[in-house]
Amino acid sequence: MRQWRHNEPGGIGQAEESPEAYLVYDGDCPFCSAYVRYVRVRENVQLRLINARDGGDLVDEIVEAGFDLDQGMVLKIGGRFYHGADCVHVLASLSSASNAFNRINARIFRSPVLAAALYPVLRSGRRVALALLGRSTFEPRIPAATKPAESGRADRP
Repeated sequence: MRQWRHNEPGGIGQAEESPEAYLVYDGDCPFCSAYVRYVRVRENVQLRLINARDGGDLVDEIVEAGFDLDQGMVLKIGGRFYHGADCVHVLASLSSASNAFNRINARIFRSPVLAAALYPVLRSGRRVALALLGRSTFEPRIPAATKPAESGRADRP
């Protein structure tokens, strides 16, 4: 797991302008939806929330890059992707201390070791919640440009 250092050259702490960040999450998951509703980042970061189930260019880009949105949220910031435990770790590093949720979130997930240890538990809770609510797990549509050729096609002369 890559350790996030917000003060690394070119990192968020070094940015002169407000970086734009995109958080792609599963809108059908009650835990994911609650998390994105309550998480607050520092004022110098513009966080845009995107429900992965709505699709779109960024979701396609994430899938094409090989990230499994069923296994975790993805944060795109500064041209970099952070997935699963790395995502919540970076969000914790960017979080404000505006309320109790964000202070607790930051205290726990600013540690990359704790983020890596706890994220699989959160992912399991998501799966159970989706099953109990009768909702499907997230299966992205594959962009047309990356779809494999259909089997049984007669491409050969």
